[in-house]
Amino acid sequence: MDFNQIQELIRMMSKYKLSEFSLKEGDFKLVIRNQVAAEATAAATPVVVPVQQPMVTVAPPPPVAAPAPAAPAPAAPSKTEAAPAPAAADEANNANLKQIKSPMVGTFYRSSGPDKPPFVKIGDTVDVGSKVCIIEAMKLFNEIESELKGKIVKILAEDASPVEYDQPLFLVEVG
Repeated sequence: MDFNQIQELIRMMSKYKLSEFSLKEGDFKLVIRNQVAAEATAAATPVVVPVQQPMVTVAPPPPVAAPAPAAPAPAAPSKTEAAPAPAAADEANNANLKQIKSPMVGTFYRSSGPDKPPFVKIGDTVDVGSKVCIIEAMKLFNEIESELKGKIVKILAEDASPVEYDQPLFLVEVG
């Protein structure tokens, strides 16, 4: 919000005889109050009190593999039983999983239009250079291409939702 807009708000407050005006846009908060010296005074003196709150950045949570189902522990394991290795299997699967990340801040779209099919679905295979989504930034629609070759395992962003720079968008099984 610039100085001219704030002045216009003060004029509108005086015109409509408002005692207080509050505006919040993202992390910016503006409060304008009229201080009245006496009730007999017709005109009030506006006071502008801009309050800048600290910017809070929320990082997207890292992708998490589905937890292995918990099995009840045996009372006394015998020496001949082998220890289960689901953790080793998960690590092997995670080694093959790579992320396609957002190259910019913007709005994520899975298709080129509301009536068009998505570029990729879970289970689709992608090659290097395949279009996987569109990110709209400042009214420009940027086609995002895969830098990986593999199978789409998970779509990590919701359609028409805002995304941050370097936010994971897709999980791809490579190899």
